Amino acid sequence: MAHWTDGFKESDGKGPLDGIRVLDLGRYQAGPRCGLVFARLGADVIKIEPPGRGDESRPNTPHVRGQSAYWVQYNSGKRSLTLNLRTEAGKEVLRELVKQADVLIQNFRPGTIDKMGFGYDVLKSLNKKIVMVNVSAYGQYGPLKDRVGFDQVGQAMSGLMSLNGDADGEPVLVPFPLVDRITSLHATIGALAAIREREISGEGQAIEVCLADSAYTTVEIPVSAYLGDGQVPKRVGNEYHLANMYETADGHIYLASYGSNNIFPRIAGALDHEEWIEDPRFADRTSRSENNGVVQAVLVNWFLERPTQEAVDTLNDAGVPCAPVNDIASSSQHEHLTARDVMVEVPDAKAGTMHVTGRVIKFNRSGMPVGHAPTIGEHTDEILTGLLGKSEEEIAALREAGAV
Repeated sequence: MAHWTDGFKESDGKGPLDGIRVLDLGRYQAGPRCGLVFARLGADVIKIEPPGRGDESRPNTPHVRGQSAYWVQYNSGKRSLTLNLRTEAGKEVLRELVKQADVLIQNFRPGTIDKMGFGYDVLKSLNKKIVMVNVSAYGQYGPLKDRVGFDQVGQAMSGLMSLNGDADGEPVLVPFPLVDRITSLHATIGALAAIREREISGEGQAIEVCLADSAYTTVEIPVSAYLGDGQVPKRVGNEYHLANMYETADGHIYLASYGSNNIFPRIAGALDHEEWIEDPRFADRTSRSENNGVVQAVLVNWFLERPTQEAVDTLNDAGVPCAPVNDIASSSQHEHLTARDVMVEVPDAKAGTMHVTGRVIKFNRSGMPVGHAPTIGEHTDEILTGLLGKSEEEIAALREAGAV
């Protein structure tokens, strides 16, 4: 039998979306990260930026040797075309590109893309197979559609922040753009589904996702419980059912759970308390929760007497799910990161090299290309000549008109 690594370490071949072309008009993260996933899957993603300064997120912090890690992360593997969509000549170039594209991604405020002259009706008239992905804060319709919003606003309005933080503390923001990430994945899934449906109908379609909708999916279970019979959950901090964080002799460990019938006997054995296995106080998940204080008292002392690595090894060897609570420095040096190509190093015009998200989806036949982040307009001439067949004179005229 072949080992996983026999096929899954191969990554230089074409991606499964080779031949798909995406026009990325997105800004910041929710839109561009959808384009990033397409790029990783092998699509030709053309990042369309304003001439001069380029995408407004290019300067975003943190910086690595003068380069924005934010920008590079969400735009690596794309081609950059500078296009001034305030000019008629620039708009005409985009119209020509639409005719040869499969997907167009945009995350301007609702109504903006229509004012620019590229609403779905226009795109469809140019290319009936185009799939248009609309990303916004509150949706293309609804009571809040005209409001400006970001990831943090979604966390706040959905109730997610109210559930995050210490039990006796204040609501706490999730310290990374979780809602943006989920929204970008919803956008990608929707676009892939539309491409699949196109094979049947012969037509593309417009789809839309928004931060507010995605934020509500993070609290779908407590919202369901409240709408069902008025349950209002409280913050519990790190303790969740039979999971909790514990202090060790030199750090902290998170013990994911020991409530199941399979795992409880394992932790009882690891703690040298095999008598718990037949104890009626721990007969099932409910009784274990009711008598959790007994186990907690043992766990607290057990962890304090051991260094983190010893405790982690002992419990994992016993089949108990746990992990050290790493900081970014220690997590960045973990062997898993390199062994699985989670982060890979790519060339960069400013920093020399940068680390970006790598092959987080493994295919046993298809590759998953990871490219560098483009400089502003790096591929403008390449796209205009190779894709649109423009002559040097025509490109010069576009530059003279301020279109590219």
